[in-house]
Amino acid sequence: MPEGSQAGSTNKGERWKCAGCSADMEFDPATGGMRCPYCGVTQAVAEDVKRAVTENPLEDIDPSRFAQMSAKAMQVECSTCGSVVTFEPPVVAGDCPFCAAKIVVQPKSADPLIAPDGLLPFGVPKDKAGAEVKQWLASRWFAPSDLQKMAQPDGLSGMYLPFWTFDAEVVTQYTGQRGEYYYETVYETVRDAQGRQSQVARQVRHTRWWPASGTVENSFDDLLVPATKSVDLGRLQALEPWDLPGVRPYEPAFLAGFKAQRYQLELPAGFDAAKQQMKPVIRQAIERDIGGDEQRVNSTQPEYFDVTFKHLLLPVWLGAYRYQGKVFQVLVNARTAEVQGERPYSAGKIAAAVLIAIFVLIIIVMLARQG
Repeated sequence: MPEGSQAGSTNKGERWKCAGCSADMEFDPATGGMRCPYCGVTQAVAEDVKRAVTENPLEDIDPSRFAQMSAKAMQVECSTCGSVVTFEPPVVAGDCPFCAAKIVVQPKSADPLIAPDGLLPFGVPKDKAGAEVKQWLASRWFAPSDLQKMAQPDGLSGMYLPFWTFDAEVVTQYTGQRGEYYYETVYETVRDAQGRQSQVARQVRHTRWWPASGTVENSFDDLLVPATKSVDLGRLQALEPWDLPGVRPYEPAFLAGFKAQRYQLELPAGFDAAKQQMKPVIRQAIERDIGGDEQRVNSTQPEYFDVTFKHLLLPVWLGAYRYQGKVFQVLVNARTAEVQGERPYSAGKIAAAVLIAIFVLIIIVMLARQG
């Protein structure tokens, strides 16, 4: 197996045993290393300094790229939303972190997948994420009181979400039209306040169109495509930016104490999504190449060269909440502490606010009459 492509080895788990009490250690976002949750012993994450996060050719995927996330990885599939979550014992499946449903199926050994090339380790501790969620909730009027459990220690789940990144060189042939403005003077008859007529000149703009065609070249680097369908795409994009320069080569130790979602968007579909991101950039390049005052693009024929990809895991603190049959989610960027989410409106709180407003209005009217 090529260097840097192995998701985990059979003996790596031994490095996560606590030297003090032999318990399983977990990754600690506060220190960026491993920490024993029982006796507090810490140690650095053992990483191969010679490894690097490398690009993979899209058209020729090495079969050895398929592997488990680690030798001890287990997975469970939520029968309600279909999300497949990977974790390592002693972490347990629990409720689904995406839809809050009870997971009733038994975990099994994780299926092979295109192994992660790199990840951003958790950098925001759980208590910090909870405090940010609490502050976020405080600014949301009429939110149900039960939603406050999101800000409690057990209300958030540490989750690595799957992403693809793509690099590509794109050469696009196009046809279109270049519009150039020209002006004509027209005269209008107007009347003044005394009814006298006069001629007033006015410039009218027209556009003269000319055929245009040509070729443009674009380079794309690290186009980020979410490979999850379990969270709202708009909220996920609102968590950006991600500090991708901080991506580390994948090491199973970073997963200790956390969960990871298996990608739901397969690699070919991921590249199709990347192409959609490329379209407006390519169109802008074409319009610049056409020039003139206005541009029309009639046809494009892009060709893609040197396409490479990476499978990355990016960290979020995730909370899911069910209210009146609907699922609501709150996400925290576990690198920047940015909070995004939705919350239901409490009908009881709204009704109470309306009643209070009516009561205050009645008091004001009564005082006005007495005065």
